[in-house]
Amino acid sequence: MADLATVVEVIPSGKTLQDRRTKKSSSRAGIIAFLIALAGGLGYIAFHVARDLDNVTVTSAWPYLLLGLALLIALGFEFVNGFHDTANAVATVIYTHSLEPNIAVVWSGICNLAGVLFSTGTVAFAVITLLPVELILKVSSGAGFAMVFALLIAAIIWNLGTWWFGLPASSSHTMVGSIMGVGLANQFLNFRSGASGLDWQQVIKVLKALLISPILGFALAGILILISKRLIKSPALYQAPKDKTPPPFPIRALMVLTCTGVSFFHGSNDGQKGMGLIMLILIGTVPTAYALNHAVSPMEVQQFIAASEQATQILDRHVSPAAADPDPRATVTAYLRTRQMQPATLPALGDLVENVDREVVLYKAFKSVPAEDQSNIRNDMYLTSEALRQMQKDHNPAFTAEETTALDNYKTRLDKATKFIPTWVKVAVALALGLGTMVGWKRIVVTVGEKIGKEHLTYAQGASAGLVTMATIFAADQFGLPVSTTHILSSGVAGTMAANGSGLRLSTIRNIAAGWVFTLPAAALLSGLLYLIFHSIS
Repeated sequence: MADLATVVEVIPSGKTLQDRRTKKSSSRAGIIAFLIALAGGLGYIAFHVARDLDNVTVTSAWPYLLLGLALLIALGFEFVNGFHDTANAVATVIYTHSLEPNIAVVWSGICNLAGVLFSTGTVAFAVITLLPVELILKVSSGAGFAMVFALLIAAIIWNLGTWWFGLPASSSHTMVGSIMGVGLANQFLNFRSGASGLDWQQVIKVLKALLISPILGFALAGILILISKRLIKSPALYQAPKDKTPPPFPIRALMVLTCTGVSFFHGSNDGQKGMGLIMLILIGTVPTAYALNHAVSPMEVQQFIAASEQATQILDRHVSPAAADPDPRATVTAYLRTRQMQPATLPALGDLVENVDREVVLYKAFKSVPAEDQSNIRNDMYLTSEALRQMQKDHNPAFTAEETTALDNYKTRLDKATKFIPTWVKVAVALALGLGTMVGWKRIVVTVGEKIGKEHLTYAQGASAGLVTMATIFAADQFGLPVSTTHILSSGVAGTMAANGSGLRLSTIRNIAAGWVFTLPAAALLSGLLYLIFHSIS
């Protein structure tokens, strides 16, 4: 943790030895606080994992070894994400001397932790829906593990490479590119059976968010700096920091506020990208504990049963009497793969709804479902939820407003049973992000703070870029869309430089643009090749 331990040795003009000792003391206090949080978090994780696995019958140590390895790689991705992406959150506050680097990265790590803990999980499962449905249903098979390992290792390799060269490339782009590579490789391996590759509708939706958000960052940050110049007549706000003197208190408070907000919302958005994959790992290795949400209360189970019966009645209205489908799961899977409604689709979906309802009524609680049935019920629930989502997106069949409301209620209850994230997973991701923030922040910070514009970042420019980044990520969270903190902030800094007439370093802009352009295909190629290799030996 070299960066974490670095303390500036040169005493700036006008600074006393006591000032330096005070800074060291503050930095040391922050580090100690984080280490205490780290120890507490690890204890919390160990306790809850042990409790979750308490009722799991151990027949082989292999699943647990696989679980440990997969979790280590997944948290390694979040660790790299921390020092690769979160460095952007501290760039402006460090280069305006509003906070000492050591204090800034500790504070950012803590705010990331808080953001992850308060996240809803919508972004996590938006990322998961990009994957081929067959691989999600077969996550406990060799192909499923090949998918997870290929995704994570490819993302780590590319993030480390761009970090080494100080390029603020996007972890979001990297993850989406890795998913695309796995999906296309899966389609290539199974083209004769008609296996699906990617949900292109969902991919395009995510790519639009990743493309539009940096454009918004550039434009809005530039507009904000121009507005502030007209409304706020404070010359100090538009000057570059002199020596290492902190800015006046109001400006310093504003800079710390933007660092806090960007860090928090980075945790709430970027922190979720690995959560969905961690849940796939847990479901694949220990489905007895994690295939279904055991925290759903008995009252909620009864509400689920009532919503299920109502959904069955609605689906029955839209189909004529038909013979029972011998394999409703395969029929609904085919619908999700092709996006084509067939005469057997609705009857098969109705059969899945009835099958799930029958199992839930029988066992009365999700945690009471026998171990051997947990994965099957989860798969039926997942397929049903995704089929309803696709039907409503296509408006086929044409459900009435009342029917749509009832089906939405049923889908919400399905998702609560299958799309959940235990708190200990959030804590683990938060700690990995926080540690990563404190280890490798310097390379990216130097690029953002010094090499985008031809002049040093001013207080107003740093605040404008930070405020726009914070607001954009918050908006993306509300729509469950993954966006890139790296892209938004670096674009925001560039926008303020352009609007302020500070000039842009074209060589840096070209390098950043090249990183953006090549991230998707490079990550896709890496993950696709890794998937082919892992699939062949699984």
